[in-house]
Amino acid sequence: MNEYAKYRLGLAAERVITTRFMIDNGNFKDSINRSYYAIFTAIRALLAERNIDFKKHSAVISYFRREYIKAGIFDVKFYDYIGAAFRFRNDCDYEDFVFASREEAEEQYNHAAEFVEAVKNYLEGVK
Repeated sequence: MNEYAKYRLGLAAERVITTRFMIDNGNFKDSINRSYYAIFTAIRALLAERNIDFKKHSAVISYFRREYIKAGIFDVKFYDYIGAAFRFRNDCDYEDFVFASREEAEEQYNHAAEFVEAVKNYLEGVK
């Protein structure tokens, strides 16, 4: 794994830790934001390993779908995770009177933790 990918993967792992802290302290909406960014940053770690990056979130996610999901490198559930996290994050960050439950926050946290771990395992196997 190159140093840039390692750096981004470290950021993703930090965001998972922050998500857990937020949930434990009742900050469910903000935890959903951090769960999304944990996943998004893990995807950017994958791109860094290939020396690729994009400015738009949609381009990063599209590349992940095309190069990692359709290629069978990652299970399709991980694409579902990023899609759900993106929608939840947008609702929580930009919509008025949106409330996030502990259950929703926990689900997003679990997905983010699983996603980051899967990317870590993959990148550790890249030669």
